Amino acid sequence: MNVLISPLRLYYRRLEPALDRLPVDLVALLARIVLGSVFFRSALTKVDGFTISQSTFFLFEHEYALPLISPVLAAWLATLAEFGLSLLLWAGLATRLAALGLLLMTLVIQTFVYPDAWVTHGLWATGLLTLLLRGPGALSLDRLLSRLLGRQVSAA
Repeated sequence: MNVLISPLRLYYRRLEPALDRLPVDLVALLARIVLGSVFFRSALTKVDGFTISQSTFFLFEHEYALPLISPVLAAWLATLAEFGLSLLLWAGLATRLAALGLLLMTLVIQTFVYPDAWVTHGLWATGLLTLLLRGPGALSLDRLLSRLLGRQVSAA
């Protein structure tokens, strides 16, 4: 029994508290880079040069077929959102809003397009929820702007 108790005691008394004290800034940066890349790469598949490809319009009309929105509008909105929100994630600018937008997109994809891909979408949602709830971390424009604006407001 002591063979099990000693490692558990070490884990709960030493390792777990030590891990709780580590900053999550690098994890947030990694989440922003990886999740931004997922959606940016998806956006790249939707364009041909500087315009949306005909195959994208075809997919939104026949395969994706979202309710309540025209396929042309859906193709434009999805493409622009994937490009724009990915760039915001990478920069760490308006990160929580960008994460919310991509989370809503993920929920739409899960619900109406690929309901069997719940594991992949669950992973995306987990990372996006982490950014939404915990923020972008110290290595972000959000943090820089927050500090600049905070100093400006307190000086006034």
